[in-house]
Amino acid sequence: MLRLTWVQPEDLLGHELRQARQDGREPAAVEARWRAAGGADAPARAGASPDRASRYLRQLAEDLLDELADLPSRLNEPTGLDDIKTLCPEWPREQQGGECGPSYGCGPSYGCGPVGAGRAHAAEPQMSQPRAPYGALPTRAYEAAWLGRAVGCLLGKPVEKLPLHAIRDLARATGNWPLNHYFTGQGVPADLLLAHPWNRRSAATSLVENIAGMPEDDDLNYPLLNVLLLQRHGRGFTTTDVAQVWLDELPAGRTFTAERVAYRNLLSGVEPPYTARHRNPFREWIGALIRADVHGWTNPGDPAAAAEQAHRDATLTHTANGVYAAMFTAAVIATAATGTHDVHACLRTGRSVVPPRSRLATAIDHAVRLAETHEDFETVVDELHRTHSPTHHWVHAIPNTALIAAALTHADGDFTGSVTRAVSGGWDTDSNGATAGSVAGLLAGGPDALPEHWTTPLKNRLATSVAGFDGTGFDTLAHLTHLEATRP
Repeated sequence: MLRLTWVQPEDLLGHELRQARQDGREPAAVEARWRAAGGADAPARAGASPDRASRYLRQLAEDLLDELADLPSRLNEPTGLDDIKTLCPEWPREQQGGECGPSYGCGPSYGCGPVGAGRAHAAEPQMSQPRAPYGALPTRAYEAAWLGRAVGCLLGKPVEKLPLHAIRDLARATGNWPLNHYFTGQGVPADLLLAHPWNRRSAATSLVENIAGMPEDDDLNYPLLNVLLLQRHGRGFTTTDVAQVWLDELPAGRTFTAERVAYRNLLSGVEPPYTARHRNPFREWIGALIRADVHGWTNPGDPAAAAEQAHRDATLTHTANGVYAAMFTAAVIATAATGTHDVHACLRTGRSVVPPRSRLATAIDHAVRLAETHEDFETVVDELHRTHSPTHHWVHAIPNTALIAAALTHADGDFTGSVTRAVSGGWDTDSNGATAGSVAGLLAGGPDALPEHWTTPLKNRLATSVAGFDGTGFDTLAHLTHLEATRP
């Protein structure tokens, strides 16, 4: 029996009920109908429940998904770019030559004044005059960013989906705690592996004894697709252009969560940006965030432009805080790509493109305060999990973005410290490690600044199902990225 993950209506309904509670809707009446009919919770960690639902329950789930979508929200967390910018009093100015002005960071007060409720979706933004770039870092810096993203992703792959205590126990069993190198299966007690097996899809290629180049992962596929996007459409790309590149180049089976639902919506004739909302309970999960790096890499010194590009990309699949997470990441990376700012300035800049009263802004601020207050990062992680784990899925953008911010802050931008803290914090380990590695790699400045025990196993080779890129070296990817960063 084929149980395709992330698309079964009876599973989507449980996720949508939780999403409704998080984004200010009142789903109690809908939930009562679902429970009375025998409907179950969404799978806690997997993408599909093990058994097929009855035809009646599946139809009910589809109907209730549509009812939930029509419920009003009490929150003012818009998705339209103009509405987002209205809510951000410290939206960054376009910067020449990487010079930071006083608009970087949101300052001590986050009051925004009265504003009208945001639209659920704005008309698809278009750029009539793509701007000329302000300048790019040397190619070697982009190589460090690509390598950093790969290292962090690879470190997190074998423990993806595992609970926090299991990650700690597996690392301690081999003397690798606090984390300082890739996970290994050698020496791990059999009873521990029986209780907490490695990620079954990743262990064969991501434990240190098995690594032979960077294996395929969606955290690397999406940056490749965004390189193609910029090659074909330039900075003036639209959300529809993103969709077309996906349909042309991205195998459907390589999509997950919000991306898989949006892909299915495209094939069903739903047009962007409604692809992000139609029966898509994952629209505030981490998928848009992991697509944001190229938008930051190719807009050095211009976090506003990076955030706007990330917005046009993200709104194919995400809304509200899922979009803010992508914009935050792009703005952080665009600031890091100047080569002139420390990680704290980068994070303050990223924070300035997030609506200050949003749930994501609250989570980032809390995480940074924790990281600045506690010397022991385990204490930071434990408090983040107490705050977010009871209410959020492990792939949701809010807790994962908070963890990334905490890891970068606590490590002060150090490469090894950033990626190991991001992965050791659990949740979406490979995605968090990838983003932290991208930022910290840029800050390191070049591939020779990254420790060899991280980069040597990658063998300058990336596996992917994105046509034309399988086996490509990170030096080649850096060259392609540099071309897009310097393209007028």
